Amino acid sequence: MLHPLASRNKNVPAAINSRLSTDYHRWFEITKADTPALQEKAFRLRFQVYCCEHKYETAEEHPNEMETDAFDSHSIHSLIVDRTSGTATGTVRLILPDQSKPEESLPIQSICNHPLPIKLPSKSAAEVSRFTISKTIRRMVGEGCPKELKCSVILGLMRATVQMSREHGVTDWFAIMEPSLLRLLCRFGIYFMPIGPLVEYHGFRQPCHANLDALLENVRQEYYDLWRFVTEPNTI
Repeated sequence: MLHPLASRNKNVPAAINSRLSTDYHRWFEITKADTPALQEKAFRLRFQVYCCEHKYETAEEHPNEMETDAFDSHSIHSLIVDRTSGTATGTVRLILPDQSKPEESLPIQSICNHPLPIKLPSKSAAEVSRFTISKTIRRMVGEGCPKELKCSVILGLMRATVQMSREHGVTDWFAIMEPSLLRLLCRFGIYFMPIGPLVEYHGFRQPCHANLDALLENVRQEYYDLWRFVTEPNTI
């Protein structure tokens, strides 16, 4: 069953499909944030976006200018890095189940009061979280980079999440996403199923779930080039 927000329209410009991999690899690379230095880079980007740009949290809560929480201790992280400057332009984390705290394993368990489609914690379920893109992307577009650059970063973050999931045996994703991001992902055949109504969490957000195999099969059927990009082997 597809996400109800999906319109299944084919209005993604063909140019995005044909140039996606070329433009992405020209401007960006995925880096696994598996060292303290790289994780600090991810946390500082999260601080920039969550505390300074959007003010979801106050800077005073993070005096070291790194946005972190208790879930980072059992998460894996990836960065999207601008090849020309080495600047981190995007980051995402995959929160893995914490078997020692089954009732507090994933954020969605405390934020969403509605039943979840699979029992948690499951060794094969994880939460996609802190899906973060810097405003520097807007500046890069203004300086002559392709207008589709932001889409490239979003799809790069999805690709990083797929790769992290495969590495750690994750088959199901949970997330609490902005409706606008869900609609954008639907344009690319990436569908999440909603879990109940919107919740208040850094603004109104949609709790949702996706089986990874089913999600990727939808992408393969609707946008083969995008499926190939998201699933192609990576170095992270």
